[in-house]
Amino acid sequence: MTTDTIAAISTPLGEGGIGIIRLSGPDAINIVSKIFKPKKNINLENQKSHTLHFGYIIKGKTLLDEVLVSIMKSPHSYTKEDVVEINCHSGVLVLRSILELALKYSARTAQPGEFTKRAFLNGRIDLSQAESVIDLIRSMSSKGLRLAAQQLSGKLSVKIKNLHIELLDLLARIEALLNFPEDGVSLMSRGSILSSVKKMQKKIESLIDTAEQGEIFRHGVKTVIVGKPNVGKSSLLNTLMEEERAIVTGIPGTTRDTVEGQIHIQGLSFTLIDTAGLQPVSNIVEKIGIARSKKKLLEADLILFMLDANTTIDSNDKKLFELVKGRHTIILFNKIDLPSQTEISDIRKLVPKGMILKISAKDEIGIDELKNTMFNAALSKFKHPQSSVCVNMRHKESLLSTQRSLDNVIHTMTRTKLTEEFVSLDLKNALDSLGQITGETANNEVLDRIFSKFCIGK
Repeated sequence: MTTDTIAAISTPLGEGGIGIIRLSGPDAINIVSKIFKPKKNINLENQKSHTLHFGYIIKGKTLLDEVLVSIMKSPHSYTKEDVVEINCHSGVLVLRSILELALKYSARTAQPGEFTKRAFLNGRIDLSQAESVIDLIRSMSSKGLRLAAQQLSGKLSVKIKNLHIELLDLLARIEALLNFPEDGVSLMSRGSILSSVKKMQKKIESLIDTAEQGEIFRHGVKTVIVGKPNVGKSSLLNTLMEEERAIVTGIPGTTRDTVEGQIHIQGLSFTLIDTAGLQPVSNIVEKIGIARSKKKLLEADLILFMLDANTTIDSNDKKLFELVKGRHTIILFNKIDLPSQTEISDIRKLVPKGMILKISAKDEIGIDELKNTMFNAALSKFKHPQSSVCVNMRHKESLLSTQRSLDNVIHTMTRTKLTEEFVSLDLKNALDSLGQITGETANNEVLDRIFSKFCIGK
């Protein structure tokens, strides 16, 4: 990995003020020296780390662009290798022309995420911190952004490393018990081993509990708006979006397919999905729309179930009540600006418990209360709704595997007559699973899968 020098365009292609070509590796400074003519007569390789130099990129005798060159020398760089960044004017042609020059002088094109992969392999960051880089780039909300930044700073790494130390200490005591049985009784009793394992399990359980919350913070809350035709679903979408995203008419069945939009409430992202009105239909297009609506309903994190206050509850409404039963649902009693044909008490006969809000999507009555309710509902099922450390699904799998190994330790010590050798083996498996999170025991397949999600140049 560290014997070659990689190069890539690190900014989006297109017109802009600045574009950056990044190089990393032992020949990075030497390669740039061959294509960069500094304004002052200097030797780039003799310059101090973290310095900026003004000059020109030259191809033969042709001036390509006026640039600033940043030098960051090993080990004080993103990759812990020599890194050079050429800051030029942004444009597809100029960026590609400079990159081609760098490649001509023995650099090779970087693979997706290879700069960050080198940072991991060279020990500057662990694997969980590397994953936070892509989370930082793809953050959909301020909460997701803050979570990614905290993970990048090492908050999760510290928790995992502390667990690793506890497990390693316990394993060392068990090994001492096996190797020096005459002294083992004073080192650790079976009761103290069980107590330590159970304490670790609680810490692991608390981390596992953050996984779903982490998904919500990173990817947003998938919120599906359902109801029978002409109940006001599209009007609600437009009101929440503060723009005319969906077509609104008085004709039932206007929405024949799902319509999506995104809003942010108190730093949390909500993907709103307006669905086709659910009712028996014969039209093939409407049937397809309703099938898609039901699919979205199954995928929803939160459901906004709309009822029309201006009509009585009918069989279509009752069928929908069955569809959303047991789901995370807010019932919206819409069109309260019109004469009411249904009362809250009528709804309570079908839904004894749950959130019911009175709104008018058209006149924007109750919308602020709805937003607050959506935010609280999205986080209500979490034990620590404002947690600063949230694991992702890959971390969760590793933690569950760690937990299973610790379960085996407890089972071995309380329900079998097996010796401490089996306890030691399970503890080693637990350590291996925990190491998957920080990358200490991650294999190449895992690394390739993680870094393939990155863009080229990062």
